[in-house]
Amino acid sequence: MTERAYDKNTAWTQTVLPPMAPLARDHTADVCVVGAGIAGLSTAYFLAKAGKSVVVLDNGSVGGGESGLTTAHITNALDRRWASLAKLHGVTALRAAARSHTSAIETVERIVREEEIDCDFERVHGYLFAAPGTLTTALREEIEAAHRAGLGSVHYVDRAPLLDFDTGPAVRFPDQAQFHIRRYLAGLSRAIERDGGNLYTLAHVIDVEERAVPDKVVVKTARGHAVVASEVVLATNSPFIPRISLHMKQAAYRTYVIGLRIPRGAVPPGLYWDTADPFHYVRLASLDGADGPDEILLVGGEDHKTGQASDADRRHARLEAWARARFTQAGEVLHRWSGEVMETVDGLAYIGRIKEGSRILIATGDCGNGMTHGTIAGLVISDLVQGRESRMTSLYAPTRVNLRPPAIAELVRENANVACQYASWLGKGDVEDAARIPPGSGAVVRRGLKKLAVYRDPQGQLHEMSAMCTHLGGIVSWNPAERSWDCRCHGARYEATGRVIRGPATADLAKVAPAEAPAHAGDRATPEEAPPRTREQAVAPVSAVPSAPRSRPVT
Repeated sequence: MTERAYDKNTAWTQTVLPPMAPLARDHTADVCVVGAGIAGLSTAYFLAKAGKSVVVLDNGSVGGGESGLTTAHITNALDRRWASLAKLHGVTALRAAARSHTSAIETVERIVREEEIDCDFERVHGYLFAAPGTLTTALREEIEAAHRAGLGSVHYVDRAPLLDFDTGPAVRFPDQAQFHIRRYLAGLSRAIERDGGNLYTLAHVIDVEERAVPDKVVVKTARGHAVVASEVVLATNSPFIPRISLHMKQAAYRTYVIGLRIPRGAVPPGLYWDTADPFHYVRLASLDGADGPDEILLVGGEDHKTGQASDADRRHARLEAWARARFTQAGEVLHRWSGEVMETVDGLAYIGRIKEGSRILIATGDCGNGMTHGTIAGLVISDLVQGRESRMTSLYAPTRVNLRPPAIAELVRENANVACQYASWLGKGDVEDAARIPPGSGAVVRRGLKKLAVYRDPQGQLHEMSAMCTHLGGIVSWNPAERSWDCRCHGARYEATGRVIRGPATADLAKVAPAEAPAHAGDRATPEEAPPRTREQAVAPVSAVPSAPRSRPVT
């Protein structure tokens, strides 16, 4: 199990869920869905309801990945903001995006009602207010852009309805929503199984072969079992297919959250954001599902590119200071954690077939709006698999290329940043000698022409691996907050001892050759021999070398 540097870094959503059965044999199905987060389970839910035979695979438990780390804002007030999106898309696309996210909120509400899911779903209003030192003209621009997108009910108010501080002018987005994400996913899982779907855990997918069987796709797992399906959906936050082209158009960012105890009634229900860069986002949540005297105030922000900062403690401290200055009744910090957000160059997700005629579909690029983008993924992919026309297909197509200047500028900036990370292979290591690494910590060490990722476990034993990410050869950085190795280029993450946690990598960090370092008794086995683990034993945050912050985080 991955050791935790934080005493309180479990997300407020961490509740016990019914265990999924382990994948213990080969299967056939109409559709194989890889990933049991909101995109994967929404897709499986709609397809199973339509009578398709569905198999869902996940390396961990339901909601054990990035979906389980969300603050669960369900909103059509998109993180990239409508004023920015208006420069990236024409009016037709802008209106289609607004309709799809509004429809996603309505869809979640309908599913909660029809499936009788107890997940604290609640309709609330959202408020965007200006950060200190920023111009309030941005609020007027946001209203105008939202109206162009067809969100005519968005309007100006003198202040957000917060009691402890005066936000000044704000933009009100009526009828947004919030819920407890893991309880919602548990409800989707039960409905999928009721409709004949099968969910399996301990199923680390390592390859997908589209032409291995005529008109079928073979999904291979590390334990040797396979699923043969007519269609395959990769809903893993950052899919490993396509290997290169997709990851040139999106980037991984880490975002941070704290949960503070606060007296019930001290903060009016709502979703709140400011215009800082990176911005802050706030909402209330129930405390252990009880109607007691207190609630949890969730406060997020402090984003950075994955692998390019290593100061999680300071980021959480800044969030706490920001919150206490504005919410004077906030009490102790109950939770602190971080999650990963995939930002696309044009602010909308990539959902659909990886290329025309392919039987492989993907859902990625949540852009901080995972709750609505994940639900949209279920609707779009369900239509595609059933051969139905969808107005949203071209809007979210993974193959789209946005040639508008702001999108091109974003593409160039992000890929220039990636190029700089590859150049780090030429530099020194974090320390000159592995002997300087303290127990429970890791560092990149240069040894000749190579760089090694070296971890010293709490017992003092060294674990030495190549520092080369197995996705596209980027260099990993040590993440002291989560005791993980995070790739600076495309966001892949590994446990301290090298086992892959999340994509786009599918393989573990390579151990150094025996001639370079002696074998250690603690070295783990090959994937086929590896002991079972859950994703909760290997999730979450930070790393080393700052980059431009993303414009908005995990909602």
